[in-house]
Amino acid sequence: MGEAELNQLIAGCLQQSRKDQKMLYKALYGFAMGICLRYAGNRYEAAEIMNQGFLKVFTNLHQYNQDRPFIAWVGRIMMNKSVDYYRSNMKLAFTEDIEMAMDIGHDDLPDRQLNYNDLLTMIQRLPNAYRTVFNLFAVEGYSHEEIAKTLNISVGTSKSNLFKAREKLKTMILHADYVTDYKSGANQQKIISIGAVCISMSFLINTIVK
Repeated sequence: MGEAELNQLIAGCLQQSRKDQKMLYKALYGFAMGICLRYAGNRYEAAEIMNQGFLKVFTNLHQYNQDRPFIAWVGRIMMNKSVDYYRSNMKLAFTEDIEMAMDIGHDDLPDRQLNYNDLLTMIQRLPNAYRTVFNLFAVEGYSHEEIAKTLNISVGTSKSNLFKAREKLKTMILHADYVTDYKSGANQQKIISIGAVCISMSFLINTIVK
């Protein structure tokens, strides 16, 4: 979708045009669902979160600052709604604090290549707390201090959950029967739209094995 067409849809939505709202929803569906799927445990939960996010987009559209990229603004709303969903449903069972954690790496992990759906499935299998902290740190770029403030936990708890999320993901990668070793590295370099930014598979995997 071009910028002119997007701006036209935004203008229509500001006038409460149901047609334009539906078109904007359809245009951003894949992007928004991609964000919510990372935080949700399944597609049903992701759809619920996404619809709550779109409701906020439409009701707060008048607050959108046109100096900022619209897609980034929508992405931030979807991320915030994802975090709010688990806080409101009290599904975050955080572990005890650890200030220091020795990360034991697996040398063969960087050579294992995954497609995006495989990796997404693994992230969804993480416990809610681990998954939320991992996404905020690895994808959104939050510091542990920012995560602690966002989730109302301690910095040590954030570090603990990130450490354990990485360890679980490493184990899943090592034991995944459906991991395919591609002859070409093109799949690992695929650029994927996640959150408000684009990241590569290699970056996300390196975040896991770091």
